[in-house]
Amino acid sequence: MRVLVVDDQELVRTGFTMILAAETDIEVIGDADDGEAGVQAALELRPDVVLMDVQMPRLDGIGATRRIVAERPGCRVLILTTFDDDEYLFSALEAGASGFLLKNCPPDDLVAAIRVVAQGHSLLAPEVTQRVISRSTSRLREAPGLADLTDRERDVLVQMARGHSNGEIARGLFVSEATVKTHVSRVLTKLDVRDRVQAVIVAHESGLMDEQADRGPSNG
Repeated sequence: MRVLVVDDQELVRTGFTMILAAETDIEVIGDADDGEAGVQAALELRPDVVLMDVQMPRLDGIGATRRIVAERPGCRVLILTTFDDDEYLFSALEAGASGFLLKNCPPDDLVAAIRVVAQGHSLLAPEVTQRVISRSTSRLREAPGLADLTDRERDVLVQMARGHSNGEIARGLFVSEATVKTHVSRVLTKLDVRDRVQAVIVAHESGLMDEQADRGPSNG
């Protein structure tokens, strides 16, 4: 997996590079110290995953993410943030980021996250999920499209929001993994969201998770 590190702090870039150097299946192919340089490096070096800071000079991580996702659709962007004075998390998700981690996360979590997003999946650190939800107070309680989900599709969405993989959902609902993939696809379509991360946000913001807290999965 080819990784590009974009952060305006040299110490952070060096630290991430040293951590990843120990992994035989991950190669840091370059770094950049601002968003504009990060976009150019992503286009030239064609990484699989970009580790992206949020607040940077010239072009912030949101703008850089939006451009990279638009111009390199196969490239996945993983946001690394400290949360300090950070008002842009939800905007970055909408820009196409594949997930968020805190910069002070354990090295093993960083490595695992890179592998997850490189495989086309999405990831949110639990702390980030709560942060994003708390900043969404202006959103409608009942998200458009949520009412169109079948009981089984709601069950699948709830399991996605709990961080379960397709295989885990299949085992929990006693269906095949292929069936789960079909349900996930329908959920994303009905909610009109880009990926699992945005679907998870909808599940929390809409109150679906509170509604399901004391209920088991449906039989439908």
